[in-house]
Amino acid sequence: MRMSQIYAPTLREVPAEAEIVSHQLMLRAGLIHKVAMGIYSYMPVGWRVMKKIMDIIREEMDAKGGQELSMPMVQPAELWLDSGRWYVYGKELMRMKDRNERDFLLGPTHEEVITTHLKNDVRSYRQLPQLPYQIQVKFRDERRPRFGVMRCREFLMKDLYSFDRDEEGLDISYRKMHDAYNRVFTRCGLTYRPVVADSGAIGGEGSHEFMALSEVGESQIIFCPHCDYAATDDIAAVAPVPTGVGEEFLPMKSVETPDCKTVDDLARLLGVTADRTVKTLCYMAIYEQEEKFFVALIRGDRQVNEIKLCNKLDCIAVRFAEDHEVREHGMEPGYCGPVGLAEDIFIIADTEVPLMVNHECGDGRKDYHLMNVNYQRGDYRISQVADIALVQKGAACPVCGQPLDSMRGIEVGQIFKLHTKYSEKLGALYTDENGDEHPMVMGCYGIGVGRTMAAIIEQHNDEHGIIWPITVAPYQVAILPVNDKDEHLMEQAEQVYEELLRRRVEVVIDDRQERPGVKFNDADLLGFPLRVTMGKKCSESGLAEIKLRATGEVLEVPVGELADKLQQMIAEMIEELQYKDQ
Repeated sequence: MRMSQIYAPTLREVPAEAEIVSHQLMLRAGLIHKVAMGIYSYMPVGWRVMKKIMDIIREEMDAKGGQELSMPMVQPAELWLDSGRWYVYGKELMRMKDRNERDFLLGPTHEEVITTHLKNDVRSYRQLPQLPYQIQVKFRDERRPRFGVMRCREFLMKDLYSFDRDEEGLDISYRKMHDAYNRVFTRCGLTYRPVVADSGAIGGEGSHEFMALSEVGESQIIFCPHCDYAATDDIAAVAPVPTGVGEEFLPMKSVETPDCKTVDDLARLLGVTADRTVKTLCYMAIYEQEEKFFVALIRGDRQVNEIKLCNKLDCIAVRFAEDHEVREHGMEPGYCGPVGLAEDIFIIADTEVPLMVNHECGDGRKDYHLMNVNYQRGDYRISQVADIALVQKGAACPVCGQPLDSMRGIEVGQIFKLHTKYSEKLGALYTDENGDEHPMVMGCYGIGVGRTMAAIIEQHNDEHGIIWPITVAPYQVAILPVNDKDEHLMEQAEQVYEELLRRRVEVVIDDRQERPGVKFNDADLLGFPLRVTMGKKCSESGLAEIKLRATGEVLEVPVGELADKLQQMIAEMIEELQYKDQ
């Protein structure tokens, strides 16, 4: 390709709307154009990168037995009503009506459609397992699109679905995809980490997110430096640390605590540390048809993880109870406590709470708290004990007990074990060798193609522009003749260009009538991995310079050997990014 013909309108200034490096560079390099809030066009150079990523994905999916298909973006509401997700997705789901007033939606994902296909087409255990996948546009009406293609409304995603006979088959499919994802992200040049994650609105139990490590990542990763434990902060577990262990039970007593509505106020007044108190939080659990009042208990220096809470209660969402709702259940807001609560109130306690000895909590009456309260003595009841704490840096690792650390990451892929969540609701059954019917056991596996591209840029850039890994670069080599008026020089550049094309090297020649500085700047901005400069040395001594974009290393190579050397370097760079089994 000739630079004079490339449609890549580069910018010198950083666009004001771009908050993070990847968004800035994608706009500056002309990789994307904004159409509307959270909706972008991928321009020719950007689309070449996207296709490279998709090619890698396809190769790895196919290698694991995946079969590509294409499903429609527009889906009928009936499928989502049958699965129960028509209401769960809320306002992120773009709903619409056709001319006959029938309800449809723009697909944010395709579990319902693919499950219906398998329901209609698969009858026997002999037809399983199946691993259909697609790379297709999705739409989620994000409330706050930001960071360019990192969090947008219309996006390109690879989604694969596994259908197996049983849980053992699901485990095999899950491991296949876990391995395939490692290969995909390694080949894309990403530094990443698989972490245990929450399944969210997709549902099911068992999930990993693949996180590209980056300070601009929206996800917090909790990990242990001393063992292999790693999880997102919305699901990370913590080893319980009981307080007061070994103390004798002291008499419970009520004390006057005027204007003490917070843990800090209470701790200061009573002269105790926050970890000796228990917070009693009043919530409403939101289900499809109703809301239910419940109470959550947690150590005073901890925060409740509401995602964990929803998962434990199997509800759509939770909200704090209004003051009048709290009073209706016999408590005063700001002074709530578990002692003496009515039997019909559901009480869920974090795992640390039952282990605490002589703790403080609300009395239920205004301006009063209780001291020396003990669950083990029977001072109050608990309906369910569960891990509902938000884990923070420094907490004890649930595996080895050492302090946990944290970092940020960009979610580029996620894999889920769906089990029979969709097959049971939608009637996707198969017949076993004995003639008995069973629901197919499912998994789903997604990769955000645009997010992967943005994550690569976040990890591979400098003050001059993008530094593409060779495997996803729009072009592998850029040839820059610095003097377009030197006919002999231009002839040599053209000969090298044509030879590389014959060898199927992805090469661009900068044939524009521009100053050398402009050509160098654009080559750096666009991130071509190998830059060949043909200038004065080429005319005088037959030497050209090869510069590696990633390291800045410069090699002088005779013009006649350029094609061989470049081909060798490309092969070595690709080999470095091949996934090596651990």
